[in-house]
Amino acid sequence: MNIIEEHRSKVRAGENSYSIEVTALPGGDEPDRLIVSVSGAGPQGESVADGQPEVASTAAAALGSVLSETLRHHVAITEPGARRTRARPASQGRPWNPDLDGELERRWVEGQSVEEIAVHFERSPGGIRARLPRVGCDPERPGEYLPAPPSQRTEGDVPEEP
Repeated sequence: MNIIEEHRSKVRAGENSYSIEVTALPGGDEPDRLIVSVSGAGPQGESVADGQPEVASTAAAALGSVLSETLRHHVAITEPGARRTRARPASQGRPWNPDLDGELERRWVEGQSVEEIAVHFERSPGGIRARLPRVGCDPERPGEYLPAPPSQRTEGDVPEEP
């Protein structure tokens, strides 16, 4: 077997070190096959990855993308705090009660912004927007209530036609 080209790289991802070696095998004018040797070692030298796939040379770009994405996702999973970039609001996910709903409605009708209300309730702006219709407020029109649905309108609520 004649080896025509070799490439070696060492990559650090989180606490692990990876060695990637690509060897091109002859196949006429262009390399026909690639042997990709991948090995990884943890902080104490323990093996965390080991493999040696052989692929067609035409797959080199795709293989590079797959290896890159795999290492990037591995780092995101293994490093504490790598996935969450902001702190959660203190009351996010907590249940609402009638008193909170009443205060939400009052603040919205008074003209406070979603962001101001979110800070007050220690919730996310998305959580406030999601809760507004449940208390009858229109999240698309600041300070306004939702219109009554047609099935609940009385004769006096029906808009007159011109």
